Amino acid sequence: MDKTAIDYADFAEYDRRQRSIERHVLAAFGGGLVVGLGGMLLSGAGPAWLDRVYDPYAYVALTIAVGVTASGFGWALLGTFLAAVTTLVAAMGASALRGRFTFDVIDGGAAGLNWMLFMLVGLGLLAYVTRRNDHWGDITAGVVGGVLLADVVDRATPGFIETEEAFWPGPALAVGILSVGAVIALRRSTGARLCALAVTALLALLFAVVLTGVLGLSFPLDD
Repeated sequence: MDKTAIDYADFAEYDRRQRSIERHVLAAFGGGLVVGLGGMLLSGAGPAWLDRVYDPYAYVALTIAVGVTASGFGWALLGTFLAAVTTLVAAMGASALRGRFTFDVIDGGAAGLNWMLFMLVGLGLLAYVTRRNDHWGDITAGVVGGVLLADVVDRATPGFIETEEAFWPGPALAVGILSVGAVIALRRSTGARLCALAVTALLALLFAVVLTGVLGLSFPLDD
């Protein structure tokens, strides 16, 4: 009798886990549709700063949320890939409905689309790893923040690869603050948060220094 009860409990737990996975996959799909359609419908309809913040950071936020809530690494990979692809396809579909079907919903055309897909899935998988309660989780959370801040630095600094004049100062500061907030939210203890933030700052600084050296930029100080 006891064995039968234990078996039923195991089956019930398995059923709850499967239903949770199903809801997670559906949420990733639905979130991708909403974010992708919203991005295209808002494009050009609102203030310029909204476009700068929404694309690509709304997509990034979605995949990070999907990755960190996944039940396993494989499900994180599936969920983030599904969310990213659905987001991009929905954006292209909304573009077609407006009479201008194009792959250029992401800057850079098809190549930019592939790079964005790779980055979104990668960030989603990194977000899943942040669930670890050790230094690897701290470092991974710092890497997520470092990637986001590096992108902010790239877009906000004159002469860098993806410079956008309108991105500084408002959108850049907003995204930078939200990136730091995301790193803090991904960790649970004060020590873990400080470690993750240190990694974030280090990676962002290294990116700026390396890119400055590669591009041969100089920023002379005023007398």
